[in-house]
Amino acid sequence: MRQLFQEIRRNPLLWLLAFVPALFAVQRMKPEAHTLLFGLSVLAIVPLAALLSHATESVAVKTGDAVGGLLNATLGNLTELVIALAALRAGEYTLVKASIAGAIVTNSLFMLGASFLLGGLRHHVQEYNRVNARLQAGLLFLATVALLVPSAVGGADGASKSAFVTSLSLGLAVLLIVAYGLGLWFTLGTHPEIFASAAHGEEEEAPWPLGLALVTLAGVTLLVALVSEVFVESVQEAALDLGMSQAFVGFIVVALVGAAAEMASAFAGARKNRLDLSVGIALGSASQIALFVAPVLVLASYVLGPTPMSLQFWPGAVVMMLIATMTAALVTNSGKSAWFIGVLVLTVYLVFAMTLYLLPQSGT
Repeated sequence: MRQLFQEIRRNPLLWLLAFVPALFAVQRMKPEAHTLLFGLSVLAIVPLAALLSHATESVAVKTGDAVGGLLNATLGNLTELVIALAALRAGEYTLVKASIAGAIVTNSLFMLGASFLLGGLRHHVQEYNRVNARLQAGLLFLATVALLVPSAVGGADGASKSAFVTSLSLGLAVLLIVAYGLGLWFTLGTHPEIFASAAHGEEEEAPWPLGLALVTLAGVTLLVALVSEVFVESVQEAALDLGMSQAFVGFIVVALVGAAAEMASAFAGARKNRLDLSVGIALGSASQIALFVAPVLVLASYVLGPTPMSLQFWPGAVVMMLIATMTAALVTNSGKSAWFIGVLVLTVYLVFAMTLYLLPQSGT
């Protein structure tokens, strides 16, 4: 525990942890101050993300980048899952689907592209295990196809349309979860040797003990989830005050803030020439959202939601998810990266962000 306090005292960014109790205090005293809560929640998530990044890197030193990337993606996606379950109970299925689609696009484009850019600005050419990247991109493409099908063939007439899409979504949810489990077994069980890191990268200065790192991961993940719930509760009203459209908020803002912890770890790994960790977090998180989180939410809707939720998305979201998946698969095929590759990927993301920012409310 002494190492944790030393890290907080040494890193000025972690001094922003003071905003965490401040956020909960304001939420209790002035719950109607949505714009203030929105700003405080963003300031609170930033240091929590940095702390989560350091703890994840310490675990990755002990377990390897493949397991470290999977662990970070899982803990990071726990935040999105908690937020989505809360929205599910309230019957806000539009928000749930927007957060799913936005998380997939943000992780596979913004997180991956920014990792390539930040790592490339410090290292001339970076290498990573393209086998792992191609597997994650393949899993993501499989999931995107499954999410595309209900929207593409859900054109049946009358009351049978809803029943057909609901039944199809239930079957696809089970299929995707099975595919995700088999992917984990293949990666960590039967063929772990082919997913080793392409390069060791820079040495860690002082990795934390595994016990401290795991305790920190658990505690910080819980705090991130609590702060993110406050963020989601306040972001809709704050968006009106700040002039942001609902599509932009759900698809871009919520996804960026929800993935802040994962981004901190991915960006730090790229700067330290550990691009396997960065690629594993970015693509692993996106594929985990599509293959595990989305299907779990469909199954959970039968218990928690007022009605069963389907996997039918609005056409614009389906197109963006498909393009994001194809872009990620294309740029990770070589196993090498430079800073301009990151610029290209980020440009695709900015095209989507600009479109959603200018999209009229009726366009969603």
